[in-house]
Amino acid sequence: MTQLNFTLDMDKLTEEILSSNLNSATKGLAVAVFNAYMEAERDAYVQADSRERHALRQDMRNGYYERDYKLPIGRITLKVPRTRSGAFSTKLFEKYQRMDQSLVLTLVESVVSGVSTRKVTKIVETLCGEGVSRSFASDILKRLDPEVASFRERALHHKYYAYVYVDAMYIKVRENHRVVSKGVYIAQGVTSENRREIIGFMVSEEESKAAWTSFFQDLRARGLKKPKLIISDAHSGLKAAIKEDFLNCPWQRCTTHFLRNLTDVMPKKNSQAERTALKQIFYADTLAHARELKTNFIKTVEGNPKYTAVIEKLEAGFDDALQFIQEPTGYHVSLRTTNSLERVNREIRRRERVIGIFPNIDSAVRLIGAVLMDIHEGFQKTKRKFLRDYAPGEN
Repeated sequence: MTQLNFTLDMDKLTEEILSSNLNSATKGLAVAVFNAYMEAERDAYVQADSRERHALRQDMRNGYYERDYKLPIGRITLKVPRTRSGAFSTKLFEKYQRMDQSLVLTLVESVVSGVSTRKVTKIVETLCGEGVSRSFASDILKRLDPEVASFRERALHHKYYAYVYVDAMYIKVRENHRVVSKGVYIAQGVTSENRREIIGFMVSEEESKAAWTSFFQDLRARGLKKPKLIISDAHSGLKAAIKEDFLNCPWQRCTTHFLRNLTDVMPKKNSQAERTALKQIFYADTLAHARELKTNFIKTVEGNPKYTAVIEKLEAGFDDALQFIQEPTGYHVSLRTTNSLERVNREIRRRERVIGIFPNIDSAVRLIGAVLMDIHEGFQKTKRKFLRDYAPGEN
């Protein structure tokens, strides 16, 4: 296998790719890579920009023809460049036959995995045996923009999303010669058929009511109807935006975050029994049982000044953290927390960590959009429903 001379664990990445189910997002990147390479070939052959006339010009561009090509990831359709004389012929297909196909797949997956354009350029040069311009990889990545835009701007009115999870994470971006923190806002919806979808994302300023309002207004403009329940953490700006943009919509406070807030103000030592009792409140099957467990907890710890703060916080946040209990019992495990969306965030973080700092907002939107498209398609392919109303005694 060809050895690549830069810091990247290609063997590990290749193994992951070959053992995964590569989907249409990956196919789209393969098309972008191959089309961009053939375009660069024709540019080098013609030796002139479009409509540029000079003595060294060898031929004229004459559009494209489509050609199906079969790869290990499936059949793709390529736009093969032509020249007016017909003398130009791409060498891509001949070169591809000589390439190690797993490395080509690695190149494609590298784009979504967050590998820098400089490293992608080096991969192309290694695979194809000749140099390419500095802008080559950037041009390839930009060809993904229409797909990402179509995904993030698609209409939502044709489905009803009964439950909506929202969360934000932070990334680093270069802006005006400085490194700044940006918020990545993500919404996950659950349809009336209990299927998950990524219904929106936005890269903007750090969390605030204004930023969340802008995000929600975009979702509503695309057709999102008021859900039965919105699940999130208790960020003040987020809560205010939900109250304003989804009037009278029940809000479920993530119990994982709430429990963390509660235990943070509890004694660190000799409090394991109290912590267990507190946690059991949010695993009750009925609101009456939850209230009973809360009352018992308070009776156990009241009078101890070390528990005054936790009692106050529990009383203040109890109702918001128990909204899920009105839904079918089998749904509770998924509705009481934002854990399912946190897993999406971790997948983005795994890819984003390769880059560290995004060169600009556009590159962040491109990578995060590609990752979310990949995750969304995985949701569509699974046959298992996200929410299931378990029968009594079912595990």
